[in-house]
Amino acid sequence: MPCVREEYDICVVGAGHAGCEAALACARLGFQTIMFTVSVESIALMPCNPNIGGTSKGHLVREIDALGGQMGINIDKTFIQSKMLNVSKGPAVHSLRAQADKAEYSRRMRMTLENTDNLTIRQAEVTELMVEHGAVKGVKTFSGAMYFSKAVVLCTGTYLKSRCLYGDTVNYTGPNGLQSADCLSESLREHGIELFRFKTGTPARIDRRSVDFSKMQEQKGDERVVPFSFTTDPEEVQIDQASCWLTYTNLKTHEIIKDNLDRSPLYSGMIEGTGPRYCPSIEDKVVKFADKERHQVFIEPEGLYTNEMYVGGMSSSLPEDVQYQMYRSVAGLEHVKIVRNAYAIEYDCINPRQLYPSLEFKKIKGLFSGGQFNGSSGYEEAAAQGLVAGVNAAMSLKGKEPLVLDRSTSYIGVLIDDLVTKDNHEPYRMMTSRAEYRLLLRQDNADLRLTKIGYEIGLIDQKRYEGILEKERLIEQETERVQHVNIGANALVQKVLKEHKSTPLKTGTTLAELIRRPELSYESLAEIDEERPLLPADVAEQVNINIKYDGYIRRQLKQVKEFKKLEKKKLPEHFDYNQVNSLRIEAKQKLNLCQPVNVGQASRFSGVSPADISVLLVYLEQMNRKNSED
Repeated sequence: MPCVREEYDICVVGAGHAGCEAALACARLGFQTIMFTVSVESIALMPCNPNIGGTSKGHLVREIDALGGQMGINIDKTFIQSKMLNVSKGPAVHSLRAQADKAEYSRRMRMTLENTDNLTIRQAEVTELMVEHGAVKGVKTFSGAMYFSKAVVLCTGTYLKSRCLYGDTVNYTGPNGLQSADCLSESLREHGIELFRFKTGTPARIDRRSVDFSKMQEQKGDERVVPFSFTTDPEEVQIDQASCWLTYTNLKTHEIIKDNLDRSPLYSGMIEGTGPRYCPSIEDKVVKFADKERHQVFIEPEGLYTNEMYVGGMSSSLPEDVQYQMYRSVAGLEHVKIVRNAYAIEYDCINPRQLYPSLEFKKIKGLFSGGQFNGSSGYEEAAAQGLVAGVNAAMSLKGKEPLVLDRSTSYIGVLIDDLVTKDNHEPYRMMTSRAEYRLLLRQDNADLRLTKIGYEIGLIDQKRYEGILEKERLIEQETERVQHVNIGANALVQKVLKEHKSTPLKTGTTLAELIRRPELSYESLAEIDEERPLLPADVAEQVNINIKYDGYIRRQLKQVKEFKKLEKKKLPEHFDYNQVNSLRIEAKQKLNLCQPVNVGQASRFSGVSPADISVLLVYLEQMNRKNSED
């Protein structure tokens, strides 16, 4: 039978947050790219929470932007409320979070994709991977059409063999009732790819008109909004913001849930997949935190042109009738009407240990993957991986070294390293606590850390690159100046110190020493700094942080230096670790299975001890000496 046969440089399978970033990166780097989706209406779909960013996730979005990705730009154009989280704590954990207009977010991203050169969008279900001699050759679709390519990026999200469950009801669909992809899993298994079964869930969507907001606490956005993208003019995001609302579950809510646990597929055994530890269902919360009398519930708008609202904190897979009882027991939701039921969703994903840090499969050359398909959760984690996978698909075609971000450079580096190195038996979620060097990896300096890399890749233009060089120069210059500005104990100085409830000076000091006081800052001391230059707000922010946390930053930079030593010690591909006699059996087994790319990665495998690393370093030294003698 005749069938469609087309050729592209790169195929991207999936059009969620990972697929969008992957496809844009490939196309912007000059490669003819085709992106497949089960429905063009689901491009950049937000099937769960209506927000972008959050603790540590905001870091990822800013890093995506610094590298030349799209998510930050898109949310800046489509947000309806924005907040900087954790402002009462240190800058390492400050994180942006924005409520999105879901429909507008998806529409704008689709518009961006449709108007990107070198990019074709195709609504079709990919059913088969074409592989020859250990290298990918393209994909086949349900109709039998063949799309040949030099690289493929899999970003299938939660669609592979997906099924949605609540109570005894099972729908064999993807999220939001969209078509599932039922055939590709078998093809992947045939090519030796190991699959896991994971699950996640989402709460009900309710009708705004049926909510009594007078019984809830209003949650407003920041007075001064900070944009996600470093390219967005801050004045453009100062908008009238929508409100969110806070309420709580209660003992009655918990009693309803406990009385019906046997009807929950989560506890009845109907659900096979492993769910996310850090985003549990309300059933899980009630069972695991039995001592708590209440849990937070956030009522969040899904957009400006819909009455649908998201019930944050109450995801569930309980039956429809129980959902009504449960939600209506919450203050303000006594007469609530449900628009869409809460449900759990099960889907196939891969064991990410099959990937190199470049997100290329070890077994199949030219095959990359990103997003929830890699066993992660969250829009931001997906987009970050999609960007890296797309960039590296392009780099492989250019014959260049892949983009590998290590743990000391970015949260993206931490995310990918955790996925490809650690045993992940549940959907992975990013958290600030996962980053060892989080004082260096702040959301405010993502551009300083990564824009140069984005420029080297080819996703950042010359003008933006020169802008970051100028910003670095100004920060360095002003930080140095502040160190040498002497401040005397005169009347004006004492007045300023008193206004800020700071201890008066007895002798002279430097401006830098005053900035280091917890109650003072670079900005608050402007009045006593006569020679202060007029600087952009983002430069002043960096000067303040650099001075205030100088000792801690130096300490982390020293730690990073030690970390880099092991990362630079490369290990041979497809090496037989049984040759290293002094390694423990467990270490040999783990290293043979996982094939680390360097000693640093090997040190992070479970089952590999510091003693094993010492043995490995000695062996490498002996091997290098022998090779040099030969």
